[in-house]
Amino acid sequence: MTTSRMEAFSDGVLAILITIMVLELKAPHDATLAALREAAPTFCSYVLSFVYLGIYWTNHHHTLHVTDRVNGAILWANLHLLFWLSLVPFVTNWMGDTSNAPLPTAVYGAVLIASALAFTILVRVIIRFQGPGSKLQQAIQRDIKSKLSLVLYAAAIPLAFVHVWIADLLYITVALIWFVPDRRIERLRA
Repeated sequence: MTTSRMEAFSDGVLAILITIMVLELKAPHDATLAALREAAPTFCSYVLSFVYLGIYWTNHHHTLHVTDRVNGAILWANLHLLFWLSLVPFVTNWMGDTSNAPLPTAVYGAVLIASALAFTILVRVIIRFQGPGSKLQQAIQRDIKSKLSLVLYAAAIPLAFVHVWIADLLYITVALIWFVPDRRIERLRA
């Protein structure tokens, strides 16, 4: 079967997740800078999570555009990814509402690393189905960005209990690494 239904479903889920996150943002009741400052942790958590969901959406899109067909294993691997991404609004809200307390910040990282592992599994399942000479296999080759991201997430989770800003900085670093869509796949499509 083609990738179009899987892509459409995934696009819809990601759109809903972003909608849920924005609906969780509450405007301050007072018209003061102090009230706005109190809302800053929630807003910053939202921005970071919005960027992450955007990164997954763009990379998912690129991955499926070099994928010719899907099977049941790919569909389940995709649902596995969507499951972890569906937890992003929850951990975003928890982290923001607690002003980046250590446990919510660490759990946020756990969801990020689980999402990254799920995306890696999806890619591996696609390559196994498409074959070793597939366009996707040619594009990712060594995949240093993915491995570095996993290392940074793994470091950030325990570091959240040392100082949350260290963990936050590592989460932001991974987002910056992936902010530009994967050029290896774009080159294959050109």
